[in-house]
Parts: sequence; C-alpha cells; structure tokens
Amino acid sequence: MPAGWVAGSVRARALARRRLGRAGARALATSDSLGAAIETLVTSPYGRDVRAGSSLADAQRAVGATLLWHLRVLAGWQPAEGSQAVRALAGWFEIANVDDLLRAVSGAGQPEPYRLGRLAVAWPRLAGATSAEQVRRVLRASAWGDPGAETPWQVGLGMRCAWAERVAEVSDTTRRWAAGGVALLLARERFGSGRPLDERAVAPAVRLLGPGVLTAASLPEAAALLPAAARETLAGVTSSEDLWAAEVRWWAGVERGGFGLLRGPRFGLDAPVGTVAVLTADAWRVAAALEVAARGGPMEVFDALA
Repeated sequence: MPAGWVAGSVRARALARRRLGRAGARALATSDSLGAAIETLVTSPYGRDVRAGSSLADAQRAVGATLLWHLRVLAGWQPAEGSQAVRALAGWFEIANVDDLLRAVSGAGQPEPYRLGRLAVAWPRLAGATSAEQVRRVLRASAWGDPGAETPWQVGLGMRCAWAERVAEVSDTTRRWAAGGVALLLARERFGSGRPLDERAVAPAVRLLGPGVLTAASLPEAAALLPAAARETLAGVTSSEDLWAAEVRWWAGVERGGFGLLRGPRFGLDAPVGTVAVLTADAWRVAAALEVAARGGPMEVFDALA
C-alpha cells in the first residue's frame, strides 16, 4: 500500500470526527432560539465560519462553507485518485455557486461564492459570466456539459444530472448513492412539479438510471423500471407527497454507508469517500436543526428527519 494512501486514510478518519452527530444536532434543534443555537455552533466543529448574530440563511450557508473547507483539507491529504474522488463528490458547491450567479445576472443579490479552490471544475471561468447565455457556453465547453437551455431551472437540472454521473464513477458505493439521489430529483421534477424534462439536460441521469424515469406514467411504475440501487430509494413511494420520506431514507443510507466505509480495515479510497459521506450528512442534519430552532419546533419534524 503506497504511503500516500496510508497517511490519507488516517487523516480522513480523523477529520470524520469534525461533526456534531445525531445527539448534538438534536440538542441544537431544542435550543430556546435561533440565536442560542448559533451560539452553540460557534463553539462546535462548525465554528470556523458560523458567526453569532447571523440570520438563519447565513448560518446555514456558513455550515455549508465549513463543510466545504473540510473537504478541501481532506482532498489535500489524499493521493491523486483520492483527491479526484473528493472533487467529484464536492460538485454540489459549484452547482450552488452557479445557481446564485444565475439569480444575480437576473437582478437578484448574490452571496459570496463558496470558495472551491482545487475542488472547482469550471468555476474560475463561470465566475466571470455576465449572462445566462455565457454561463451555458462555459458549461458546454467544460466537464459539466451542455444543460440544453439557459434558464436557471434547466441549467441547475443539467448540472445536477451531470454531477450524479460523475459521482457514480467514483466507486460502487457512490454509484448507489448517485442513482438514488438523481432518481429522487427526477421523480420530484416529473411527478411533484409536473415539469417536462429536456432530454439534453437529463441525458447523464438516463445513462445512469435507464429511460424508464422519463416514460413511466406514475411513481410506482418509475420505481419498478429503475436499477436496483435507485429502486430501493423509491420503494413504497406512491405519490409526490411521499418523496420527502424517501429523501430522508436516502440521507440515512448515505450516512450509514459512509460509516461502513470508515470502519473498514483497508487503506485507500474507502476512507475519504466515507468521510465525505458522514460530514455531508451531518451538515444536512445541522442545517435542519437550525431551521427547527428558528421556528421553535416542533421536534417531531426534526426527529422525522434525523
């Protein structure tokens, strides 16, 4: 085993401890107020970016920024293959930056972009775009591919489908996560929002899931036509109202799979992939806990999520 994998795996397992965990997130959700919850976060592993007095939206974004920083550190510890895997798994942050950029070119305010560093795919070129058409041109010439149109919705959908395909290429485990996640996305778009899906935007997802997701007349029919990994995610879903529970189940599966990878004895790709999974699931849960704290409960909502 090359020394780079040994060092990278040891450091990845150490970084995986930089989270609140279920109990810590639940305690956060029971805070007397959003301000109290944020004060707790300031002294937690998320304290690098979270600031006292922040709004809910700013605090949740700071949770994401801290996660991204941890992923950048993780990638820096890995040999080339591990670094490339972390880069693929971190693609959501570039998508979020593009979402914000497209709102900005339409006249909305733009938050400070996530700082991607070496985890960027095309962001240095995208950051200078001043129109939706220019964003599409940059994407088309990059690993993201052509989303098929310039509308924010279509660009976002195309990037998410391309991201799923890239995540699926990392390992057999991430292929299951990607298949389930993109199946949820397309099910929500087709059967929840009722939007027609442009074949150019969803082509990467179709390569991963098969064409049934575009042709099925109902959610149960779509689930039956999916590959096994994605079919498990949509098991028991009969209407779009059930998709939230399927998403929660998907997140639980990602976190459980991540812990399984971290418990393995091997040095190699399992450790950094597992670390990304458990840290990302933790950040998702912490963001949900902040929202429950801001609303003053009910805790039944958080317990259903966590």
